[in-house]
Amino acid sequence: MNKAILLGRLVRDPEVRYTQTGKVVCQFTLAIDRPYASQDGQKEADFIPVVIWGKQAETCGNSFAKGQRALVEGRIQTRSYDAKDGSKRYVTEIVADRFEFIERKADTQNQNPVAKESMEAFGKSVPFDEDVPF
Repeated sequence: MNKAILLGRLVRDPEVRYTQTGKVVCQFTLAIDRPYASQDGQKEADFIPVVIWGKQAETCGNSFAKGQRALVEGRIQTRSYDAKDGSKRYVTEIVADRFEFIERKADTQNQNPVAKESMEAFGKSVPFDEDVPF
């Protein structure tokens, strides 16, 4: 079985492209905090490339933004290609089957004060705890 579930923040805005056959593909990188700090006390992160195809790729490209938290479910895939200098390069990435928004784009960018005020009517914001035991 090959299954990966990742929760992290987008390093930059997603990149949406179309293949020569007209298929849409979205690529982005998730920064995922490691559960421990280094010896000098610094938190470390892994930067995992993610690829999504089809209609979901368009949705990701239109909805995700740099710094936004996202949950991605998919499989680990390794591929290789020949670089322009003739060397062989290997890439390991997550090919996503589905994704979920963990926070709204407006929350990340603070561009929509009306939405923030309307959410405050529901009560105080509770931080998300990534250390969920399961």
